[in-house]
Amino acid sequence: MKYQRGISLSGLIFWCIVLALVAILGMKVVPTLTEYYKIRKDVQTVAAQAAPDATVADIRKAFDKFVEVDNLTDFKSSQLDIYKNNLGQITIDFDYERRVQLLDNVSLVIRYKGSSAK
Repeated sequence: MKYQRGISLSGLIFWCIVLALVAILGMKVVPTLTEYYKIRKDVQTVAAQAAPDATVADIRKAFDKFVEVDNLTDFKSSQLDIYKNNLGQITIDFDYERRVQLLDNVSLVIRYKGSSAK
C-alpha cells in the first residue's frame, strides 16, 4: 500500500492565512522600527558632535536638522531629554510610543526608548 505524501488543501489554506497575517504585521511594524533606528542614530550623532558648552536649544536645533534630512515627521526635538552626566558629557534620552492599527478596533502599541549613552 502506498502512503500519500504532501499537504492537504485545508492545511495549505491555513498556512497561507498564517503567512499572510505575519507578512501584514511585518509591513506595519517595520516602518516604526526603521524610524526608531534613525532617531537613535541621529541622537548619537548629535550628542557626539555637541560641544561641551552647547545649550539645550543648540542641541535641539542640531537634532531638528537631522530630523528634516531623515524626514521624520512624527518625532520632535521637544521629546528629547537633554542633560549632562557625571562626567560632564551631554546625554540625550528619548522615550515614545507608536500605535500600529492592525484591525478596525485592534491596535499594537510599541514603546521605543533610547539614549546617546554608550
